[in-house]
Amino acid sequence: MRSPRPYSPATGPGQSLTERRKAATQLDIARAACALFAEHGPDGTTAEDIARRAGVALRTFYRYFRSKQDAVAPLLAGGGDAWRALLEAEEPGVPLRPAIERAITSSLTLPDGEEGLEWTRGLLRASVDDPALRAVWFRVNQDSEERLVPVLARLAGDAADPLEIRLLAAAATDAIRVALEVWAAGDAPQRGPGSPAELAVRCLRELTGGMRVLARR
Repeated sequence: MRSPRPYSPATGPGQSLTERRKAATQLDIARAACALFAEHGPDGTTAEDIARRAGVALRTFYRYFRSKQDAVAPLLAGGGDAWRALLEAEEPGVPLRPAIERAITSSLTLPDGEEGLEWTRGLLRASVDDPALRAVWFRVNQDSEERLVPVLARLAGDAADPLEIRLLAAAATDAIRVALEVWAAGDAPQRGPGSPAELAVRCLRELTGGMRVLARR
């Protein structure tokens, strides 16, 4: 069997039809994995179970994912893709703090993102007792942070210190990560006090209060 390729959440209008079909298949597999984890837990689910639920061959599963835990990466990465896309739509020179807060709030309150938030809550709860699932969560966040750096650099302009941009990308990514973890551990609703959006903005402000790259604007 060939070594599986790591999941890449990059999507966009420039994708070919083949790439879009592959992405759709990955998402189908991810939804099947998440549903089975919810029903039986990661320990009670096999890669064969996930492939069967998704309606694909086992070799197709392993073409895209290394393990059953890795199969949920597309769902976990979806939120990061959404909020980076909102930031990418901003014009260079825009005040960074409000732009970042707008993107975070919008991406975590989109009507079509409600299902994704509930998937995330279930997966984060399951990851407490599953180190492999936690590793996928941290890898997805690391990937999101790296993809965020050039987006922030474009908005900040050529005069921005690359170190400050890296720190801002790390802080913004961690703000969302911590907010989702805290939210998933409790029973707060998706909107309002204690929601992912409210917690993420609060975390962002705590983490970036002294950042010069934000104070300049």
